[in-house]
Amino acid sequence: MASSVVENGVLTIGGDEDGSRLDRVLIRHLGAGRRALILRLIRKGNVRINRKRCKPETHVVNGDAIFLPLSLREADEMERAAVPTSLLGKMAAIPVLYEDASILVVNKPAGMVVHGGSGHEAGLIEALKESRGLDDLRLAHRLDRDTSGVLLMAKHLEALRRLTESFRERDMQKTYFALVAGHPYAHAGRMSSNLAKGIVRGGERMVVDAEEGKASVTDYQMMMGFESDGFAYAMLALTPHSGRTHQLRVQLQHEGHAILGDGKYGEKEQLAAYRSLGGKGLMLHAWRLRFNHPITGQALEIRAPWPVNWNLLLG
Repeated sequence: MASSVVENGVLTIGGDEDGSRLDRVLIRHLGAGRRALILRLIRKGNVRINRKRCKPETHVVNGDAIFLPLSLREADEMERAAVPTSLLGKMAAIPVLYEDASILVVNKPAGMVVHGGSGHEAGLIEALKESRGLDDLRLAHRLDRDTSGVLLMAKHLEALRRLTESFRERDMQKTYFALVAGHPYAHAGRMSSNLAKGIVRGGERMVVDAEEGKASVTDYQMMMGFESDGFAYAMLALTPHSGRTHQLRVQLQHEGHAILGDGKYGEKEQLAAYRSLGGKGLMLHAWRLRFNHPITGQALEIRAPWPVNWNLLLG
């Protein structure tokens, strides 16, 4: 099956992308970090298929010529820019949880961005590409910089297409661990809320908005409860059934149980109490990912042990 190729600012669609949506094609080729830019340029008419205006949801066919404006070509060059030596030096220590010819799964450390952009020259994906010689490596999903745990990547386009479809269809089951302030009154339950972007003091963040927000659902179960120096906290297992930005952080804060170390959504008193116990960083970890292998169909369950600094509060 012919692969899509970029030459002289034109992306020619191959058989491996036949029938795909335009926005998803460009995101796969240019990187998830360019999503907002890609959508904006398509809607402005700066991206054209066979010299004609198009929409993000337009389906491409084998042989289509997609014109990429200079800003997207520059973004593509930025992704291939040299990765800082300091970041490359950290790659050997990144734990590999699973790897074969189609996918790579690692235990991402907290504090490391997954891709370049937003003030970062490069991220984990660019560093892995260079250090391992995997030019076609792409993120199948993303984790926030301060979240640790299971991160899934595809080594070729067909694997990426099938994985992203599995995420869209909610065929992936993700389970997170979080240390939160307080003890939930019900030790197990479901958080359902509508989340939307809102402007609050300190900048943009997600907020609960019953009228304008998008439906967001997360199941939780309290695993352990603790109390130290009068400060109560708990370890929760969280299973999200939707994928909104900062979903777990916002829903838990709204329930009165903000994730420990969350400087964006947590209360000052909770942050101070957490730090007094020696805590540092956001206590959110992508523990387990269940999915079917994109090529073989084999059922996989990948787990990542929580960071060692968690043991200070779990001991």
